[in-house]
Amino acid sequence: MPADELREMARRVLDGNRYMVLATVEEDGRPRLSPVFFTPARYRELYWVSSPDAHHSHNVRERPDVAIVIFDSSVAVGHAEAVYLSARVREIPADGLGDVIDEAFGERGGARRFAPEELHGEGDLRLYVATATSYEVLVRAGHPVHGSGIDRREPADPAG
Repeated sequence: MPADELREMARRVLDGNRYMVLATVEEDGRPRLSPVFFTPARYRELYWVSSPDAHHSHNVRERPDVAIVIFDSSVAVGHAEAVYLSARVREIPADGLGDVIDEAFGERGGARRFAPEELHGEGDLRLYVATATSYEVLVRAGHPVHGSGIDRREPADPAG
């Protein structure tokens, strides 16, 4: 599949979906999956808000390397598109919130915009960002042009 088609597919999935499945790693090495509402920025960063006491928040503090999948579960069987990312997560510190607050709560509808003072100190929530280190997209087995009879993943950098 040509790189521009793969890149466009990755952009379409990132732009068209509001939830990602975040895979963190437990202390014993088992994966833990958590759906979170996200906002993409420049196709490189994915922002979300969570409690610092949430299980996945604890996991990323201890083990910041994660895997993420984003897909539209509403499409008919055989029409899926998905983006798989490897990423490194960090909590945005209080002194950095002002620098990223606009992109973290950009044009994405559905979630309220948090003020920086709600995301540190005594606040119940924190702002997290996953910075992508690699991307792949799903090329369906039955893709009308590029299908091979077997689902496969192909590298695709939507920021490229």
